[in-house]
Amino acid sequence: MTVQDLRDVLREQAETPSPANPYRHDQVRSRIGRIRLRRRVTVGTAAVAASAVVGVSLLPGTVTAPEPGTTATARAEQDRPAGLPEEFTAGDGTAYRRLAVGTIRTEGAKKVALTVPLSGKPLDVAMTCDGEADAGSPVVFVNGRADTGSRILPCGKAMQLRPLSVVRRGETEATVTFDTTVVGRGCVQRKKDGPCVTPTPKEATWHVAVYEWTPPARPVEPEPVRDFPDRLAGWKLARSATGTWDRNRSFTLVVTSPGGKIGVEQLCTGELATRMWFKYRIDAQESMATDCAVWKSGPYPMGMQEFFVPKGKRVTITGTMGLWGEYTNRPVRWSVGVYVK
Repeated sequence: MTVQDLRDVLREQAETPSPANPYRHDQVRSRIGRIRLRRRVTVGTAAVAASAVVGVSLLPGTVTAPEPGTTATARAEQDRPAGLPEEFTAGDGTAYRRLAVGTIRTEGAKKVALTVPLSGKPLDVAMTCDGEADAGSPVVFVNGRADTGSRILPCGKAMQLRPLSVVRRGETEATVTFDTTVVGRGCVQRKKDGPCVTPTPKEATWHVAVYEWTPPARPVEPEPVRDFPDRLAGWKLARSATGTWDRNRSFTLVVTSPGGKIGVEQLCTGELATRMWFKYRIDAQESMATDCAVWKSGPYPMGMQEFFVPKGKRVTITGTMGLWGEYTNRPVRWSVGVYVK
């Protein structure tokens, strides 16, 4: 965690009393993980300063391996130590087939290149990891081109899937390179007003693979999205909107904030839920892109994006959304909640 991450969390939490909540530590850890993928936006500010720390992905969240008892888990047990099955079927019926697999380590082979044929079907990369959670994930290149959308983090034993999005028309094969030599080139500020120093790479071993997948024959509707909490860390829910990608690609809400602040939260369901992205326009000002959380159980995964607006003035919030990678017959249900203070 960087100093900026901690400051963002403490700044927000300091504005409200600390309730008796047994899940508080879990909520803070969850927020730290998601706030790395977001930056607070102030309406009316012309320029936004963002600090880049290597290891942060433009595509948030984690797609975990299927639950015990599924085809994927059964095959994975036979495919250790990689834990990346030769074939598996996702919860929405999508069939995955592994094309290539490899291993890289912080100490030892620091990169691996996997060359796979291109059949026209969508490609995903997958990874499992043995090491510390903040070890930093490999950077992925396709035929020498950086593929930011396929970055995977944090290091963990559960299989994570991300799309490959830079395959070009006409190419018959792709060389997918997983590279750890660029991990750690960013810097972190360990003390207030102190220097920004390059962190020492954490020890870890990544098992990586490239999969192609065949979508289900018909769209598989995801489960409904859970309702947002009426109150959240001192915020009050004002309005909400919901829909299904890609039938519904935008929404408009009008709210009034008595204290001059509004906050926006996103929740999604579906196999590709963590691949959704959202952008907002508050009156005439635009926000940065942000991710979507999945909430099935436990404490609410708060990761609010805040905006400052004129006190007592009605403002119009227009939202647009999209999805990284291919999504044929794999819809995602989304819900956006707008909170006020």
